[in-house]
Amino acid sequence: MTTFKQLLGLSLLAIGLSAQASQTLVVEHTEEDRYLTLDALIEPVQAATVSAQTSGRILKIHFDVNDTVPAGAALLEITSKEQGAALAAAEADYARALAVNTEAQATLKRYQDLFPKGAISRGTFDEAIARAKSSEQAVTAANAAIVRAGESLSYTTVYAPFGGVLTERHVEQGETVNPGQPLLSGFSADKMRAVMQVPGRYLAALKAAGAVSVELADGRSIASNELTIFSFASPQSHSFQVRIQLPENADVQPGSWAKASFVQGKRRMLLVPQRAIVSRGELTGVYMMQGDKAVLTQVRLGKQQGDRVQVLSGLNDGDVIAADAYAVSAQ
Repeated sequence: MTTFKQLLGLSLLAIGLSAQASQTLVVEHTEEDRYLTLDALIEPVQAATVSAQTSGRILKIHFDVNDTVPAGAALLEITSKEQGAALAAAEADYARALAVNTEAQATLKRYQDLFPKGAISRGTFDEAIARAKSSEQAVTAANAAIVRAGESLSYTTVYAPFGGVLTERHVEQGETVNPGQPLLSGFSADKMRAVMQVPGRYLAALKAAGAVSVELADGRSIASNELTIFSFASPQSHSFQVRIQLPENADVQPGSWAKASFVQGKRRMLLVPQRAIVSRGELTGVYMMQGDKAVLTQVRLGKQQGDRVQVLSGLNDGDVIAADAYAVSAQ
């Protein structure tokens, strides 16, 4: 009959054979990059609030908060009767000025033929010249009034300056608005950036690194070397604002938090592959080789760097561990 000790020996032998079959590695401290991690806030590069440029009553609002708006789309409409009447009056004034100018130019041309013959006085001729010049300027002024009235009429339909998402509506349908009053706010989802505050003592390290890794809330990590470092510090926090440009269409949400990391220098670390770590409840460890056996050894971990993780305690230089802990434990 097989005893308990025999079963235990067979189990240890199986673990030993499994460890020998799996790949092992020798751990040791190495000089590695030391990273500084700071909080960052995701914000849009392009955001705007459109305001009324004419007065009137809101007739219709075509989009609401959280709607995606294409560039150039009509956002809302304002009553245009007053602006249309102003345009019609300007066009009538232009026609009248044009008629007066035509008559004045014709009169001046006749007088230019009569004056050398002495048929009209010098004073009459000078008056004709003045009227011709004045009528020309009146036509120019009337044309400018048409342009101004036309612009005012065009302001009754508010268009999206760029494509994006509406974040806030400042008016309601039927409300009367005046020039300068905010109407709608939104942002473009195409270009985003992460903004972080860097204490002055770390600014030299950031400039030397020249690149930042941004870890998003969903676990994704985005590297960027497009940095805008402000040349002045905040009077409140005494830190420098840094804008980190993210790739276009990065699919990130403005207002969300992220972690921004950059190389701060070098330090000796003991790093092991993430797959060499095994978790058993509250126990975190590695399979250390002791002869032909793999023994689960508890370790205390630090920060993760890529696909490796720092071991703070539990291992020493020269220790041999299984490179794939779960491959060993699965046997």
